[in-house]
Amino acid sequence: MSKPKKRVHFIAIGGAVMHNLAMALCQKGYQVTGSDDEIYEPAKSRLDKFGILPEAFGWFPEKITKDIDEVILGMHARKDNPELLKAQELGLKVYSFPEYIYQQSVHKQRVVIAGSHGKTSITSMILHVLNYYKRNFDYLVGAQIEGFDLMVKLTDDAPTIIIEGDEYLSSAIEMKSKFLFYHPHIALISGVAWDHFNVFPTFDGYVNAFEELADGLDKAGVIVFDETDDIVKVIGEKDRVDVVKCPYKAHPYFVKSGKVYLKTPNGEVPLLIFGEHNMKNLNGAKIILDRLGITDEQFYEAIQSFKGASKRLETLGENKNTLVLRDFAHAPSKVGATTHATKELYESRRLIACYELHTFSSLNKAFLPQYDQKLDHADVAVVFYSPHTLEMKKMPPISNEEIKDAFGRDDLKIFTDNRYLLAYLKEQNWYKTNLLLMSSGTFNGLNLSEVAQEILSLPVVAEEPEIKSRKEKRKEKWDGLLKNIKNSLKKD
Repeated sequence: MSKPKKRVHFIAIGGAVMHNLAMALCQKGYQVTGSDDEIYEPAKSRLDKFGILPEAFGWFPEKITKDIDEVILGMHARKDNPELLKAQELGLKVYSFPEYIYQQSVHKQRVVIAGSHGKTSITSMILHVLNYYKRNFDYLVGAQIEGFDLMVKLTDDAPTIIIEGDEYLSSAIEMKSKFLFYHPHIALISGVAWDHFNVFPTFDGYVNAFEELADGLDKAGVIVFDETDDIVKVIGEKDRVDVVKCPYKAHPYFVKSGKVYLKTPNGEVPLLIFGEHNMKNLNGAKIILDRLGITDEQFYEAIQSFKGASKRLETLGENKNTLVLRDFAHAPSKVGATTHATKELYESRRLIACYELHTFSSLNKAFLPQYDQKLDHADVAVVFYSPHTLEMKKMPPISNEEIKDAFGRDDLKIFTDNRYLLAYLKEQNWYKTNLLLMSSGTFNGLNLSEVAQEILSLPVVAEEPEIKSRKEKRKEKWDGLLKNIKNSLKKD
């Protein structure tokens, strides 16, 4: 007699990780159902392909019955969700998704990659190398990666699971950071830069979550940390009984003609990724992989074909004059690192960097000063935000002066209508000029791939663009301030 399929129901099945977890359980042979009040692409099509797209959007407590073995609650669902209340009434086991991942991996070696920035890239690098050598492993990652159909894989026989550990809260009934539920044997912290202002209103509260992750390591655990990050260094170097400390910094590299090469004992290794922050990410991944039995030689061979995770310094198009890139860039530290990396790749080209204020934190006046100097490496800096987004989030309006003051650039271009932003970009001369588009959204509905193709198809005028160094821009700014002060004193 065959064993009955385990029944699992998802409340808020449409989330990025939630729908991937649902599909992974389908592949495992579970009977999966779910609900959500709205589901967008690509989750909608992917759930439909697996036959688990809800017939109607909304919450339906009648779906919750005693024969459901497990309920998985997404962060999108509130405490008063009708399906959650019904599950609690029936006494069903309700998991947040990180709790569920732990239950599925309790007998595995658990590797957790955490940090305000870089965790998706580091996790992706590790997955790429393990996959290159056809190792058997499970995983959870926050972006789509070439060579992987799903963002989640759960099996019964894989000895190890690689988990991207998010510090955001787990669910409406488990108000703790997701990564605290994974109980890792190996933990990596890539950086701590204040984010999720709506959840962590103070910097100390934000740092405490990462300290709790590190303090939770068992004996014989391993903590891998970026020693160039002052906060992370303090966390990583704290004495913990029988916990191995593995600090790292950027792998030695150089840039030549728009290409990046690693410096290794056995010569140069070409890469498809770039930026000092990615060289840090790469070195962190290398240490983890060494712990998993991958030699340096194996690592250098495999990493050459790594193209990066989706929306992480992703190339949207390129011609002989212009490179168009997009990046998720959800936090100030990532904006600064990404802008610097793009400028470093082609120092002789003008860089136009566009950033969308899209998250709750980025649109909060108290948080805005965290963006000071983060666009300084751009020759032309542009900020976009949608007043409608502010209204939807029930947040007060922001003035252009407040945004300019926050970024520390008087020459900052600010747009609130994507039609005017697009028109501005089309007016530019793209001769020896690169474009960087940074947002966790879509600039209020722009198809960024189409924007890239429009930019690349524009005629150019062969004249050298004006490029000023960061130092020159700073000098001009202070010279201007000094001049104004002198003029004011003369009047007095």
